[in-house]
Amino acid sequence: MAILIASAMTLSTAAYTKTANLITGRNQFLGKGRLLVLARGSVIGMNISVSIGGVPLADDAALPFIGTTGSLSAKDHVVVDQVINGGTAEMYLRNTTANALTTDYAVYFTPTK
Repeated sequence: MAILIASAMTLSTAAYTKTANLITGRNQFLGKGRLLVLARGSVIGMNISVSIGGVPLADDAALPFIGTTGSLSAKDHVVVDQVINGGTAEMYLRNTTANALTTDYAVYFTPTK
C-alpha cells in the first residue's frame, strides 16, 4: 500500500529560485520499495530534481505537465516511477522564469519486503 510522504498544492516558487528539500523528517529515510512522484506546474518553466541516496532519478528535468485546474492523476502526471534500494530521499523544484510559479506535487512510497 502506497504511503504519501510529501505533497503540496499550489506551492509557490519565486522567480529564478530553487526550493529547499521537499521531502523532510522521518519520511526522508526510505527502505526498499517503489517511489512514485506526480507533479504538475502552473506553466512551462518549472524543473524537478529527485534523488535517492545521492543517485539522481530526475536531474533538473522540466516538468512536462502544466495546468491550473483539475486534480493530479496517477496515470497522467507521473514524473518518476522507480523501484529503489533505499536511502535518503531528496526532491527540489527550480523556477527558470522571471515570474513566481506554482506546482502541485505528491510523492508516494510503497515499501517492499
